[in-house]
Amino acid sequence: MTRAELFAQIQQKSSFLCVGLDPDLAKIPAHLRSESDPIFSFCSAIIEETADYAVAYKPNIAFFEALGPKGWETLQKVQEFIPKDIFTIADAKRGDIGNTSKLYAKAFFETMDFDSITVAPYMGADSVTPFLEFEEKWVILMALTSNVGSMDFQLIKDENGKPLYQSVLEKSQEWGSPENLMYVVGATRGELIGEVRKIVPDNFFLVPGVGAQGGSLADVAKYGMNAHCGLLVNSSRGIIYASGEKDFAKTARNEAAKLQAEMQVLLEKHL
Repeated sequence: MTRAELFAQIQQKSSFLCVGLDPDLAKIPAHLRSESDPIFSFCSAIIEETADYAVAYKPNIAFFEALGPKGWETLQKVQEFIPKDIFTIADAKRGDIGNTSKLYAKAFFETMDFDSITVAPYMGADSVTPFLEFEEKWVILMALTSNVGSMDFQLIKDENGKPLYQSVLEKSQEWGSPENLMYVVGATRGELIGEVRKIVPDNFFLVPGVGAQGGSLADVAKYGMNAHCGLLVNSSRGIIYASGEKDFAKTARNEAAKLQAEMQVLLEKHL
């Protein structure tokens, strides 16, 4: 999917919602657990009910990997169930030496046909650029995350007072472009989103942390939106686990609709 196609989806749906698919067998509704593939039943129902409001889906690969070979089969089924005009993100956080990264890229871009993958930048250019060699595929680089441990490294300053995350942003601009490179920027660091936007004015951000983690959607739009929206705001638990009963999918739809309505107002305000 190209950047123009992604922006067209955002305009068409008046939404920049990404629904995170984190299917935990211990948390999905009990009535699904007796089915032959409860994770697929859960995810497909969520997708079916939220597709009107979502412009992206982000399966968290760990929740599928943990189930062994059957989990990989389920992941493939889930990916194929997502409508083709909706952006897909393999939240795998890969990043290794070049030949290994090339095979990771082949696995998720060719074998499974995801549009994008999250990548850790710690090992540098040769661990990231193999993912950028695939046409109309995207790297979503971990830049400024919202977890507590992010402060261990991301905000460390060099001798010139520059935080490490800023060096990552600047250096990675040499590797890709706004047509194939996005950044993970946590919603719980509102004012810092603005600092990131100054460094990378045209790239899309994948923004976790809205909803259950306490991030403000209004702040994300205020500090992070650009002329092409430039945002995919992820909500996982707040949507997919809004209900643990048989109405879980309908409840997920209602929560997605609420977020889309807020997003429509913000798009009208900022674009």
